Amino acid sequence: MEQYGVTGMSCAACSARVEKAVSAVDGVTACSVNLLTNSMGVEGTASEKDIINAVKNAGYGAFRKSAETKAPQTDALEDKETPVLKKRLFASLGFLIILMYISMGHTMFSFPLPHILESNPVAIAILQLLLAATVMVINQKFFISGFKSVIHGAPNMDTLVSLGSGASFIWSIIKLFEMTSSDNPHEYLHGFYFESAAMILTLITVGKMLEARSKGKTTNALKGLISLSPKTANILKDGTEFQVPVSQVKKGDIFIVKAGESIPVDGVVINGEGVVDESALTGESIPLDKSAGDSVSAATINQSGYMECKATRVGEDTTLSQIIKTVSDAAATKAPVAKAADKVSGIFVPVVIAIAAVTVIGWLIFGADFGYALARGISVLVISCPCALGLATPVAIMVGSGLGAKNGILFKTASSLENAGKVSIVALDKTGTITNGAPVVTDIIPIGTSENELLKTALSLEKKSEHPLAKAIVRKAEESGFSADETDFFKTLPGNGVTAKLGETTVYGGSIKFIESKTKISEKDKSTAFSLADEGKTPLLFVKGNTLLGIIAVADTIKEESPEAIKQLQNMGIKVIMLTGDNEKTAKAIGKIAGVDEIIAGVLPSGKETVIRRLMKNGRVAMVGDGINDAPALTRADIGIAIGAGTDIAIDAADVVLMKNKLTDVPAAIRLSRQTLRNIHQNLFWAFMYNTLGIPLAAGLLIPIFGWELNPMFGAAAMSLSSFCVVSNALRLNLFNVNNAKKDKKIKIKIKENKTMEKTMKIEGMMCGHCEARVKKTLEGIDGVDFADVNHETDTAVVTLTSDVSNETLANAVEEQGYTVIEIK
Repeated sequence: MEQYGVTGMSCAACSARVEKAVSAVDGVTACSVNLLTNSMGVEGTASEKDIINAVKNAGYGAFRKSAETKAPQTDALEDKETPVLKKRLFASLGFLIILMYISMGHTMFSFPLPHILESNPVAIAILQLLLAATVMVINQKFFISGFKSVIHGAPNMDTLVSLGSGASFIWSIIKLFEMTSSDNPHEYLHGFYFESAAMILTLITVGKMLEARSKGKTTNALKGLISLSPKTANILKDGTEFQVPVSQVKKGDIFIVKAGESIPVDGVVINGEGVVDESALTGESIPLDKSAGDSVSAATINQSGYMECKATRVGEDTTLSQIIKTVSDAAATKAPVAKAADKVSGIFVPVVIAIAAVTVIGWLIFGADFGYALARGISVLVISCPCALGLATPVAIMVGSGLGAKNGILFKTASSLENAGKVSIVALDKTGTITNGAPVVTDIIPIGTSENELLKTALSLEKKSEHPLAKAIVRKAEESGFSADETDFFKTLPGNGVTAKLGETTVYGGSIKFIESKTKISEKDKSTAFSLADEGKTPLLFVKGNTLLGIIAVADTIKEESPEAIKQLQNMGIKVIMLTGDNEKTAKAIGKIAGVDEIIAGVLPSGKETVIRRLMKNGRVAMVGDGINDAPALTRADIGIAIGAGTDIAIDAADVVLMKNKLTDVPAAIRLSRQTLRNIHQNLFWAFMYNTLGIPLAAGLLIPIFGWELNPMFGAAAMSLSSFCVVSNALRLNLFNVNNAKKDKKIKIKIKENKTMEKTMKIEGMMCGHCEARVKKTLEGIDGVDFADVNHETDTAVVTLTSDVSNETLANAVEEQGYTVIEIK
């Protein structure tokens, strides 16, 4: 998506006009205009020239953001509107106070005036005209923008304001001319609207200033992130240390970070140690120890120690820059809920002008004098506010995405922020998401020797292996202070284990089946190994010569916060499903501890996307994963959520990124989404109700019933406050605690249950995971088969059907691949 800046927009009608004009350009496939940030995102093949011309023809200005300006800078987010509006307001107030003293103070309350004026009502009227005209000149921007938009066929909020003020002023001039030929000119002093013409502009300026100040606060999170960016870096070259601007740091440069300094760019520690505070990026308050080989990120702070690091990501590629870009892009996109408001805003101003005209004509028909009828029409014009409609969604999105970034939760688009709270099913990848993703030794059970001898022998045997389970044993033994003895004739036996010569003795390590072929295992020891397997652990048996030394169990342990995170999701009314490629026994053990609602085991990487597609038939699905193999499923799901410590591919494929690598941030993200959506609904309700109630009141429809009559000045005040209230309500989101689960409400989300059938096939001949994949692919290729859960260890395939498929069809398909189907139930 190409980013453009748009100038000249004053309300939602303007943004709707620009969006409509650019969307009509040949080659534009998508366009999103944001009133809050005055930005526009465009997708498609249309040229930059055509897009900018379309904006200009609509009556506004546009420029394409360069690489340097795509990610916002602090000065670009500075509130430049408020100081200008403040000067206009103070100047307007100075003249307005004098005008009000003369027009209302003297006329209504007999406040004293210089003798030359008291005896000359025409002079009083001319002075009111001059004062009102001065205020109108000070606020000429309303008239320039308003009438310019009319010329381009797209009237906006400024059109309403300028029409209301201008009509008051012109009517008063007409009455002034009548006054000059009257025998009793004092009577005309009560019929002027000069003070209304000036007051309308001044009150709208007050509202604009309050709105600008509040809008400035919505970007505080973004400005806070940008301000974290270090300005300089200490580079080490040829033994010499020198300071350079951070923009000059190149990939591969060696930079130094001393205690108390910010890390200038992303890198990896090559020498030294430090304690780094990463709370600015991840929201995690506990500092992390860093040493050689550990990665560091720009804008984090080295609290103590000295580190020499190699730059790996610089400029726009750093983690901080990507976070800033993500938050900015989320604000620049449009949430689906905004579409209704956009449609209304696009036709709002012309409809209001028509209502105002009908109001004037209606009152004249019913016998009111023209001045009274005009006052009703002006009230309609000045109370109507499309700005509140246009700001209702973007301000909440900006604050919500900024709050998420503060807590290490990055929503890539406004749509993802809105839709995350609507999910009814959350599918969690097991490895690295529910579990830590790295196997560790959980049990050491010596049988024919001591625990120390078992661990030392296992270390010597597994030292040369690259298998993750072997690495877990090596790590445990080395942490216990053991060192490996030299082995010879080391050999890996895939699917079984390893073997080597330790001195003159052959040692073996591996599965029960493999070790049973090398030595006798008692039923008691087998029972112990099977019990460990039932707990979701992998028991590895070790033999030296003919003696069984013992069992070492290895497992990918569950994250400490996983059960709590899953419980929070369930308390929100969400069904939690665990996906894993592990066998059913291991999956059930982990799933039981985690507390998930359903387990889908034996899912190959290519099958995760298929499972998500199947689940999406039952409701909105969020997929949570961290690996390359999760990318297709993350993309397929309604909402893809990537654990931040995962691969770049998984992060790129996701809609939401969790920087802290904590599963409790999944319910936090959903919680924030729901609160943001609630805030948007409140804003839209206020904006729609304000106009629904305000316009009839201004038109005078309630005068015959209740006698309620709205002065144009009060209408202008109400219009000014409407946008301010909407923005202020959005700012309340900053007070929301995303991690507080106490106020979670169990939303009743209806999950569709598709009518399916299951058949269990007993198949002989499957030897490994490749066989599983082959059978699975074959079965899922049959019409009517939705999903096949194949397991070579149990020699079964559980087939889920969406329509009736004969046993013969299933059996023939499998047997054509070289396997034997024993039975189908």
